[in-house]
Amino acid sequence: MVQIRHARRRSRGMTLLEILIVLALMAIATAFVFPMFGGPVSTSELRASARSLAAGLRLARSEAVSRRRETFLTLDVEGKRFKVDDDPREHTLPKRVELKLFTAQNDLVGDKVGAIRFYPDGGSNGGRITVAAGTRKFDVDVDWLTGRVAITD
Repeated sequence: MVQIRHARRRSRGMTLLEILIVLALMAIATAFVFPMFGGPVSTSELRASARSLAAGLRLARSEAVSRRRETFLTLDVEGKRFKVDDDPREHTLPKRVELKLFTAQNDLVGDKVGAIRFYPDGGSNGGRITVAAGTRKFDVDVDWLTGRVAITD
């Protein structure tokens, strides 16, 4: 007679070693993937970008007054960088911030590049540069009459 053996059904779970291996693989994958998304922009990073732009605008204004000629701050919105006319340095801003430029139509160089102009008397064509990330933003305003630069939340 054939004896049928019933295999004992064992419920087999995962061992501690298997769990540790899976966790290690997940950690490695996260370490490579997470930086690609680049975490959120901090408020201090946004504020620093606005202050950097304001300093550049103030430099352009002082250059216009001291040299008695028009001076521009040129802003590349897409490239996230700006430059003052005679200053050899090009200042870069964090790639994760969003920039918007509001200026006179004749000072727009292209769709993504424009300038704010300062006159020898200290005045300006006026304008606004918005530095934003999500719902947080800082506006760098330039008064057209006085050329005064102010940062507002």
